[in-house]
Amino acid sequence: MAAPTDAILESISDGVFTVDEHWVVTSFNRAAEEITGIPRSEAVGRLCSEVFRSSMCETDCALKRTLKTGKPIIGKSCYIIDAKGQRIPISVSTAMLKDARGSVVGGAETFRDLTELEELRQELAGRSRVGELVSRSSVMQKVFEVIPAVAASPSTVLILGETGTGKDLVARTIHALSPRHEGPFVAVNCSALPDTLLESELFGYKAGAFTGAARDKPGRFALAKGGTLFLDEIGEVSPALQMRLLRVLQERTYEPLGSTRTETADVRIIVATNKDLARQVKLGLFREDLYYRVNVVRLELPLLRRRKEDIPLLAEQFIAHFNALQKKSIQGITTEALSLLMAHDWPGNIRELENVVERAFILCAKGSIGIGHLPEELTARYIQHPAQPGLKSAGELMEAQAIRKALERNANNRLAAARELGIHKSTLFRKMKKIGIAVPGKDGRARRRMTQ
Repeated sequence: MAAPTDAILESISDGVFTVDEHWVVTSFNRAAEEITGIPRSEAVGRLCSEVFRSSMCETDCALKRTLKTGKPIIGKSCYIIDAKGQRIPISVSTAMLKDARGSVVGGAETFRDLTELEELRQELAGRSRVGELVSRSSVMQKVFEVIPAVAASPSTVLILGETGTGKDLVARTIHALSPRHEGPFVAVNCSALPDTLLESELFGYKAGAFTGAARDKPGRFALAKGGTLFLDEIGEVSPALQMRLLRVLQERTYEPLGSTRTETADVRIIVATNKDLARQVKLGLFREDLYYRVNVVRLELPLLRRRKEDIPLLAEQFIAHFNALQKKSIQGITTEALSLLMAHDWPGNIRELENVVERAFILCAKGSIGIGHLPEELTARYIQHPAQPGLKSAGELMEAQAIRKALERNANNRLAAARELGIHKSTLFRKMKKIGIAVPGKDGRARRRMTQ
C-alpha cells in the first residue's frame, strides 16, 4: 500500500521529482509523466538534465541554486522540452531534501504547466495589438477588428483623426498587413509643401519641364510602385491639385510634368486628414467627387483623452522603444508619475505622450521615470498646490486629481469614471472617501434619467 505522502504526490496536478546528491532522479510523480511525456520508468535513475532539457539547465539551474544557498525558489518561470520535442512553459519551485539527522541528501522540485496561461496571455496580447498598434480601448478595438479586412482590400482608405492620434502608424500597419507589404511605403505630408512643389513631388517631372529641371525626377507615385502611397493631411490640397488626384483615383494613370506619356499608378492609396472633409465639401473647399473617391473605407481614430486606459500601455511601448534606441535600461514609470499622465488631457494626443517619455529619458539615467522627470506643464498644476488633509503622499495627490478629472468628464457618473480609470466602482467609491472627495448625492446616471 502506498504511503500517504506518495498518494498525495500522485494526486496533485503539479509535476514533482526528486534527485540525490549526484543529480540522479529518484522519484517522478504522475503529473510529471503527463507534463513531460516521459514515463516514470525512463526518468528514474537518469540525470535530471537528460530528462527535462530545461532552459535553466545550462546557465541557471534553480535546484542547484537552492542546494548551494539553502534557500528555496518559488515560481521561477522557464520552459522544458517534452518527449515530442515541444517547448512547454512551466513555473518551478525548489527545496532541499534532508534525512532524519538534518543532512542534505538531495533536492526536490515541483513544476506547473503554464501552457494554457501562456496561450491566454498571447490571446489577450493579440487583442491589444495589431502590427505596431497597441490599445485596450473599446473604441480602438473596433478599429483593430476591421484593419485586417481593410488591409486585404485594394480600396482607398480615409483615416480621420486629430494631429498626433497615430494616423501614420495606422497607415503603415495597413500596408504591412496588405498583399503589397513587400513593396515600398511612401508617405507625403501634403501640408508641408506649396501647391506647385507638391504637384511635382507627387507626379515627378521631365528634364526641361520648368527652369531648373535639369534632369528627370520620378515622383512619389512612381517611387511607390507596387506598394502604398500615403497622402497625409489631404485636406490641405488646393482645388486644382484635387482635380489631378481625382483623375489618378478614377483612371489609375497620371502624367509627370512636361511629359506627353501617360504612366500607370500601380499603388494602393491611403489618405488622412485632421479636418472634417464633409464640412469642407459643404464650404466648397474640397471637391465632392474626390471626397467620395477617398471615402471608400473610413477609419476614425479617437483622441487620447478618450482612450486613457491605453496610456500605461503606450508609455510602456515608448519606454521599450527608447531603451533600445538609447541603449538604456529604464525599468518603467512610477505610480505617481503615471497618475500625472492619466490626469493630463493630452491636447497633442499620442505624439505629445511620446515626446514626454522621450524628454523623461534624457533626464532619467537609470531606474524608473518619476515625477521629477516629467515636464512642468504636467507637474506644476498638481505639485505646487498644498496637499489636502488626509493626503499622505504625492501619489495620493495625483490619484485624487485623476479621479476628479474622470468624474468631471463623466458628469459624476461613478461607474463610467471607474471604467475610464480601469478600476471597480466600489474601489473608486472607497478611494473617494479615503482622500476626501465629496460623493455626489446622485451619480451621473440618475441625473440623466431625471432629465429625460
